[in-house]
Amino acid sequence: MICFRMLDVIEVEQAAPQRRPGGRAARVREAVHRAVLDVVAEQGVDKVGIPEISRRAGVRDSSIYRRWGTRENLILDALLAASERTLPVPDTGGLHDDLTALATALIDYLDAPLGRGLVRALPFVTDSEEIGEARKEFWDTRYHATERIISRAVARGELPPDTDARIAIELLIAPIHFRNLLTHERTDAEFAKRLATYVVRALQPGAGGPLHKPRRGPRHA
Repeated sequence: MICFRMLDVIEVEQAAPQRRPGGRAARVREAVHRAVLDVVAEQGVDKVGIPEISRRAGVRDSSIYRRWGTRENLILDALLAASERTLPVPDTGGLHDDLTALATALIDYLDAPLGRGLVRALPFVTDSEEIGEARKEFWDTRYHATERIISRAVARGELPPDTDARIAIELLIAPIHFRNLLTHERTDAEFAKRLATYVVRALQPGAGGPLHKPRRGPRHA
């Protein structure tokens, strides 16, 4: 990981080393995140504890509590950061296949240790400014990335130009999160394909106003 490379390349006898962006705070966050992800992968989210994370990351537990407040906030921050890196945006050449691939990747992620850990940690998270920023940054990044699926479909003529990309993506992923968080019903590749079919149909012209960006009409006195 980046934090190890930063430490390994320091040579005392050479000129002052160049500072990497983020400094010590970024290195601490990276080391703590890696420790959390390692424990989740090895033992499950229930085994994540501040003392163990402190030992693995080489960071004082008081520093961890000061920055994240609770173990649940720490877990959420680490898992959100990891999710951003592990859910690539597909480019199959067609809208339906792109949406199917995206839904399938999300289903697979939520069925893996990191995804299951995220789902189990969410109900216990205490909102704070830092957690709120992490959540907003994660979703803003995901929406910005996945909007490319919709913009490519518009360019190919599969969707009208006024399609609301954010709502389109929410239509796809909301049922998956609903089943994982609330009903615990099965989600699989067939479910992903059906969702993609419904979303493509819903986005077609005439399917409904809320799925398209509102048109700005002339102002009246």
